[in-house]
Amino acid sequence: MSRCPWCLSDPIYIDYHDHEWGVPVYDDRVHFEFLVLESAQAGLSWLTILRKRDHYRRLYEGFDPVKVAAFGPEKVEAMLQDPGIVRNRKKIEASITNARIFLEIQHEFGSFSNYLWRFVDGRPLIHYPKTLEEVPCENSVSDAISRDLKSRGMKFLGTKIIYAHLQATGLINDHLVSCSRHEIVQRLSK
Repeated sequence: MSRCPWCLSDPIYIDYHDHEWGVPVYDDRVHFEFLVLESAQAGLSWLTILRKRDHYRRLYEGFDPVKVAAFGPEKVEAMLQDPGIVRNRKKIEASITNARIFLEIQHEFGSFSNYLWRFVDGRPLIHYPKTLEEVPCENSVSDAISRDLKSRGMKFLGTKIIYAHLQATGLINDHLVSCSRHEIVQRLSK
């Protein structure tokens, strides 16, 4: 099986690449999970976060935004003591604030998925990169979403993090054309 070269040879990375990355997501809980993980990743490698993912799932109550939105100072302090996650107070507190805003967006648009997919008119953007150098780290869509989320009060979700979210959740297909997942993901996008 040919793969995008960024997934290297780590089994966790390969599994993520082969089963999740680029598959269109419409489930709000999954969108919330990726937003939390991607904002935690800022300044770190994605592999580091994938290795900590199970700890995040436990501490973030299965990434239920209603439960996370209710986290208080005691929960933050407990999370800061857990070496299974990135122990950065600002990122943890931002994730709680972001959960509250996530719920507001759900209420306004019926779901967070509806909110997000409207930026691409409900259809994934299919790119045809031949090399990793042809894959951007941001675009006008990620700029617009990041700007809108920031205006609503979300934090740690700049345009590059949002672009990574769009790639991960299938709003953008950036698998290399030589990767066997490019065509598979494209078929899932119809």
